[in-house]
Amino acid sequence: MRQYWWVNHKQTSRHEIGGGYLWSPKKDAVGNSARYRNMLRAKPDDLVLSYAHAQIGNVGRVADFAFADPRPDEFGRTGDRWEVAGWRLPVLWTPVTPPVKTKPFFKELRPLFMEGLPPINAIGNGEQGVYLAEIGEPAFRRTLRDAAYDAEWLNKADPSRVAFEAVKEVEEEQIAKAINEDPSLEATMKLQLQHGRRGQGIFRERVRALGSQCRITGVSNHWLLIASHIKPWRFCSNSIERLDGANGLMLTPDCDLLFDRGFISFRDDGRVMVSPNLDNEIVSKLKLEGLDGFPTGPFTPQQAHYLAWHREQVFKK
Repeated sequence: MRQYWWVNHKQTSRHEIGGGYLWSPKKDAVGNSARYRNMLRAKPDDLVLSYAHAQIGNVGRVADFAFADPRPDEFGRTGDRWEVAGWRLPVLWTPVTPPVKTKPFFKELRPLFMEGLPPINAIGNGEQGVYLAEIGEPAFRRTLRDAAYDAEWLNKADPSRVAFEAVKEVEEEQIAKAINEDPSLEATMKLQLQHGRRGQGIFRERVRALGSQCRITGVSNHWLLIASHIKPWRFCSNSIERLDGANGLMLTPDCDLLFDRGFISFRDDGRVMVSPNLDNEIVSKLKLEGLDGFPTGPFTPQQAHYLAWHREQVFKK
């Protein structure tokens, strides 16, 4: 069922609207993750109202599930106080005409919001403690009662251009370009790093040396397995991490995708962790029932080091 959301994002709205996304840190200044938890609840085809500069200026359609992603460079100094890793929610945006100033009718609007902290406060301004709030369809429709947006375009627009794979490809290409232009790296190292990005070359050999079958399914045919980075290639801080066999697992493509997107992870003792955000229907269709807590065997201390990072930064708790 479609959900309706309201985002307060004055500081970063220009970049997010232009780039087709929302981005938030994972925790607030005191280490609480509750403020940004809704980034993980939003799902494809949900609708989002963009509130910035005291008005609703855009409507968005969620294009993909949120995923772990580095803080956008375009934020500049605006994001200096935030952690490097956060949640990116792909969203397709279209303008609202005319932009809606909600303060004149906020007393009518506030009772329509769903239970919980509303996105506007008792005097009609954006609530500073709320980033992304679920508001329900009645509040959504009242907000836009006297305005229009291109719903047909929004429904037909291609979500793939702002989704996980497209964003990942662009970010990794930028890193790959920097690697190729780095005069301190030998040509052989550059080639191995590029192969490692695709789970090939010396990285794959090193991962297979630590475990030659899929951790979850037990499939051992190497043609059907992917050497998946635990700490994603684009998050690695140096060549050592990108080519470290301990920073990898052999997984079948479906398990690799779930792991890469943060829907599953592992404890140090090898038990599988399943995100509450993973739909039970998906688990059933992939024949992965009973996956949560499934024992796969302990990891080495080196692997456990990377898995701790994955659980904290990628896994959708």
